[in-house]
Amino acid sequence: MEYLKQMVAVNEASTVLSDLMESFGQDVWNYAFFLTKRKDAADDISQDVFLRAFKHWNDFQGRSSVKTWLFTITRNLSLNYLKSPFMTRVSLTGWITSKQTEPSAETEFMDAAAVSQIWKYVMELPPKYREVLILESHYQLPRKEMAELLGISEGTIKSRLHRARARMEKMLKGEDVQ
Repeated sequence: MEYLKQMVAVNEASTVLSDLMESFGQDVWNYAFFLTKRKDAADDISQDVFLRAFKHWNDFQGRSSVKTWLFTITRNLSLNYLKSPFMTRVSLTGWITSKQTEPSAETEFMDAAAVSQIWKYVMELPPKYREVLILESHYQLPRKEMAELLGISEGTIKSRLHRARARMEKMLKGEDVQ
């Protein structure tokens, strides 16, 4: 009887893990990639995130959303990765393209070039500005959740967002950013 109870618990946990990975897998991977700028690191980190979430599911207290909890794990693992001695940096090159219904080759090239340039500028921002900008614009996290995730005040979030936007505006205008 005890064996059957354990099997039911394992199957339920497996279903929870599968649901988490399906619901948040791409977001976790993208966030890890934005932080590390490496596809291989994002692969490893996203796997580790879900393994840790699975292992510590009973520790989740529900004080934040599941997405914020997973992003917190992702951020911590990414920062640990970036601090590791074997970590090397590579630059992001043209991984996002705009897909529309049957655009001309010229339009497609120009759109891809514009998107690529914007992402290049985003990735050139200092990590503290890049992170809040991505969390707000790409993941649409509320400032309160961003503050909780990053362990800083909402005022600091607002300040960093303002500075990130100002830098992006200068870069897009071709002005020197210092």
